[in-house]
Amino acid sequence: MPETPRRPAGSSGTRYGNRPTMKDVAARAGVGLKTVSRVVNDEPGVTPETERRVQEAIDALGFRRNDSARVLRKGRTASIGLVLEDLADPFYGMLSRAVEEVARAHGALLINGSSAEDPEREQELALALCARRVDGLLVIPAGDDHRYLEPEIRAGVATVFVDRPACRIEADCVLSDNFGGAREGVAHLVAHGHRRIGFIGDMPRIHTAAERLRGYRTAMREAGIAVADAWTSLGVTEPGRVRRAAQEMLSGPEPVTAIFSGNNRVTVTVIRVLAERERPVALVAFDDLELADLLQPGVTVVAQDAAAIGRTAAERLFRQLDGTLVAPERVVLPTRLVARGSGETPPAD
Repeated sequence: MPETPRRPAGSSGTRYGNRPTMKDVAARAGVGLKTVSRVVNDEPGVTPETERRVQEAIDALGFRRNDSARVLRKGRTASIGLVLEDLADPFYGMLSRAVEEVARAHGALLINGSSAEDPEREQELALALCARRVDGLLVIPAGDDHRYLEPEIRAGVATVFVDRPACRIEADCVLSDNFGGAREGVAHLVAHGHRRIGFIGDMPRIHTAAERLRGYRTAMREAGIAVADAWTSLGVTEPGRVRRAAQEMLSGPEPVTAIFSGNNRVTVTVIRVLAERERPVALVAFDDLELADLLQPGVTVVAQDAAAIGRTAAERLFRQLDGTLVAPERVVLPTRLVARGSGETPPAD
């Protein structure tokens, strides 16, 4: 008969390889297994002195909790997914970080991916995350039909849409006041004497771009100003397209004297165009951007709180998982006008 393999010297028989178990921790701390479980899972019923001994044993042995059994028992994976537009965008970077902080506070891992504003990519990422059994899903929509998520939601995947609402399904969403913020920003330019105000925004099918354009038009109408067709331009935020739009608005016999830019990527190109011109042009931007206060003049912005949006959405997701949210709601967070100089520049003519 083959010889039975020997255990390494010093093995207690309660380890998988060299990984310490809760039994090892209990033996070292001189307590029962249930006491170790309570400390590891942050449950009540353990005195501070006992908790200290157990924690010292955990540190000494290098014990790490194995969540596999707990996941099977609760039917959860302690993970959530985030589908966003572009992690390289500072707005989405701050939002993602806030989501991760909330997830960590709930003992969950965040997995994210970028759709690059592609509806097919959004669907592919969302369903891939569901296939990996994430407990919840946060989606910044790129598409206009989210019925593909109905089976996942019915199966118990908590879902919250962020920055833009879902289309063709009822679902929780957390948004900025895009309409109100744009309306306030344009009214600010009007209050400083501007009548010819241009708007350069993102693609019109995107909810945020459409709402900001609506806010612009409302502010102009309330001021009694008829908007010329040449004053508005929506499309991709590629610098070449934005540059052409800005240059066209700033040329001709009656150029615009102010521009309202629809997001931070548009704003960067507009700032470059304005820097090349001798005559001052007022600018109010939707979205703050890094170093905006250091430019001359500083850039006046309609600021969103990306961290608050991410935090609110993540907290709603975990409330769904806890069963404390029932009916879907639309939560709209306020924006804030930050005057720094560029929006207060008077018309040059």
